[in-house]
Amino acid sequence: MLDNINKYKIVLASKSPRRKELLGMLDLPFEIKVKDGIDESYPKDMPAIEVAEFLARLKGKAYAEEITENELVITADTIVILDEKIYGKPHDEKDAVDMLMQLQGRTHTVASGVCVATKEKIVSFTTCTAVTFAPLSQEEAEWYVEKYKPLDKAGAYGIQEWIGCAAVAGIDGSFYNVMGLPVHQLYNVLKDEF
Repeated sequence: MLDNINKYKIVLASKSPRRKELLGMLDLPFEIKVKDGIDESYPKDMPAIEVAEFLARLKGKAYAEEITENELVITADTIVILDEKIYGKPHDEKDAVDMLMQLQGRTHTVASGVCVATKEKIVSFTTCTAVTFAPLSQEEAEWYVEKYKPLDKAGAYGIQEWIGCAAVAGIDGSFYNVMGLPVHQLYNVLKDEF
């Protein structure tokens, strides 16, 4: 599949084990490259829904100088949004529990921005998924954070873990987007744009 991109060496520019797993599900050969020190700041007046794609493009530009003619680089960023407030990765376990207690019993948006870049072309997009949490007790949130250590996850949770089974009452949109990479939309971009 995707014979149109056989001419490229695909590079996933991410440390995320979940993004690696999800891209691997498309049965494409790829390698991982990680560049440290990328500034991930964004304008404070930027609408929350635009931030993930802005950051994905920022990461893509950081790799632009290093892209060879035959490389295709994929960068991504995922954020959680509730009431226009962005929930990124928690600073510590207390912050993680606080995030979960703010999300519990409510519906939030998970926005993933993805940037696909070659020497000739850059395509970026945002995919949004609405996630509804059932009520969650302080004790449940503390137990989850202590056991699963979700400090590397936007919104302090991984939908593929215990909390996805026990506390996610529903989702409207892509499950894989909530994990960190909207592979369906990425597949279509790779198929139709390159």
